[in-house]
Amino acid sequence: MMVENSCAITGQNRSFTFSYFQTLTGMLGAPGKFFENLPENVRMGFPLSFLTASALFFAGASLTCLSDNRLIMGAVYFANAVVMPFTLAGISYLIITMTMGRKVPFLRLFAVCSFAAGTTLLASWIPLFIWITEPWKWILTVIGMVKACGLGWIRSVVVMAVTIITMMLFFWSLAPVIVFTKGLLE
Repeated sequence: MMVENSCAITGQNRSFTFSYFQTLTGMLGAPGKFFENLPENVRMGFPLSFLTASALFFAGASLTCLSDNRLIMGAVYFANAVVMPFTLAGISYLIITMTMGRKVPFLRLFAVCSFAAGTTLLASWIPLFIWITEPWKWILTVIGMVKACGLGWIRSVVVMAVTIITMMLFFWSLAPVIVFTKGLLE
């Protein structure tokens, strides 16, 4: 299993489509085992490709629920789907490094966040599923922090909770800027 999972993650000797679906099957079937088998030398290429493919599906499928500004909204959905795992990994990495003194490689944490987000994006486009897929993404990320990054369960849950609160406060603080900018554009 380690060799197969390693090939899927690095994309070596396999087509991207095969590696994508093998990774998706691992994430849906046994995420703990999938993350346990994450190679030590994981690179950014395949996790980013997995995330990008899922984000393209998410953006395209989300357009079925819109009637206006499809091109602009598709670009916004796609950008959001790709940027948010970077943000999640970055804030989590800072929290882990500053509070626990733990040295978890950023690329490993990014891979965890990318695989968790990429998996949940496939259902996130369905209206109101955000209430299911967002907690599911957080749970998958916590599992990845435990199994792939070596953090304990309590530490992983605390890191995720602080990350979520930090992200919410950040975007809440941006609300006045967004309202002001929207007023200028009208």
